[in-house]
Amino acid sequence: MDIANRLRYLREEKNLSQGDIEQRTGLLRCYISRVENGHTVPAIETLEKMARALEMPLYALMYEGEEPPALPARAGKRPEEWGSVGKDARYLDKLCRSLSKMSERDRELLLNFAGKMPSHRK
Repeated sequence: MDIANRLRYLREEKNLSQGDIEQRTGLLRCYISRVENGHTVPAIETLEKMARALEMPLYALMYEGEEPPALPARAGKRPEEWGSVGKDARYLDKLCRSLSKMSERDRELLLNFAGKMPSHRK
């Protein structure tokens, strides 16, 4: 897939100028132009900013279907939930212990702040 043409197409579909994207992302207009003309390959972080500016999930920048792509089936295994095994489980346990030591007010503040952060997974 040609990400440069895809970004330009999506931007024009939403009737946004490169200046609009510049204001929404904080990226320079000349950089946006270089990306759209294929002179620069953007980093994932840059693509995330552009996806937010275009008000769409990151996968939609690289996927042309209407619905999210289906996850591949795992051979004979149930899908595991995040935090159920391994390193993630240890991290989740540590996070829960830390949260239990916080005051209710601090917990609410932290969860409110986390809720306002952009989500990387849907």
